[in-house]
Amino acid sequence: MATLRNAAVGSTVKVAKLHGEGAVKRRIMDMGITKGVDIYVRKVAPLGDPVEVTVRGYELSLRKADAEMIEVQ
Repeated sequence: MATLRNAAVGSTVKVAKLHGEGAVKRRIMDMGITKGVDIYVRKVAPLGDPVEVTVRGYELSLRKADAEMIEVQ
């Protein structure tokens, strides 16, 4: 299973599925990350946390733990 955490810097991936429960999943969806949306991976911090992405025309920083819950293709 490929997750957003494993995506290469500079690549564009499509969200296949969101994992996680309740409030965490709702928070990710509130950021505009939903099934079928494209995410461009801009940058990963030196220690891997956070991951900077562009979603729906705006920039987000996601924690590693949240990026692991986003399955991509």
